[in-house]
Amino acid sequence: MSRIGKKPIALPAGVKYTVSEDGNTVLVEGPKGKVTAMLPGGIKLVVKEGQLIAERETDKQAAFHGLARALVSNAVIGVTTGHSKDLDIVGIGYRAELKGKGMVVFTLGYSHPIEFPLPTGIDVTIDPKQTHLTIAGIDRQKVGQVAADMRSLRKPDPYKNKGVRYTGEKLKKKVGKTGAK
Repeated sequence: MSRIGKKPIALPAGVKYTVSEDGNTVLVEGPKGKVTAMLPGGIKLVVKEGQLIAERETDKQAAFHGLARALVSNAVIGVTTGHSKDLDIVGIGYRAELKGKGMVVFTLGYSHPIEFPLPTGIDVTIDPKQTHLTIAGIDRQKVGQVAADMRSLRKPDPYKNKGVRYTGEKLKKKVGKTGAK
C-alpha cells in the first residue's frame, strides 16, 4: 500500500490542472507560471472536496502511485510558492557573483573564473558577502539539478572543508597524514 499515494493534494485557489489527451502528462497552471509533470500510465487524478487525489486502476501501478502523487504535488507547490535551494561557498577567496541576468561567475581557487549559465526559469540571488547563493524556480527538478551542478564545480574537500556545499550539509572532516598514527 502506498501511503504517500493516498495523501490528498491541496488545490489552492487560482491553480488549474489539465491532463493531456494521452494521459501521460499534467499541466499545472498557477500564479507563478506553468509546470508540466509526468503521469505514469494507469494513474488518474480525481478532484474530491477541493482536493486532488491520485488513484490507480490496478495494483500493478502500485510502484508508481506515490511517485505520481509526489510529482503532481511538487508542480502544485512550484506554481504557488516556488522551490529554492541554498548553497554556501567556504574557502579563502572563494566567491560567486552575478554577471548580467543569466550568468553566475564563480571564483573557486582554480587558475580561471568559472562562468555558469543559468537555464530559463531559474533565478539566483547572492548575498553581499558573495558566499551564499539562493537558487529559486517553479520546477523542483530543475532547481535541484542546477544546485547539484553548481556544487559539483568544487565539491567540499573532506580534509580542509573548503568548497561549495548545501546550507546545513554536515561534513565529516578527515585527519591528514600527520594525524593518522
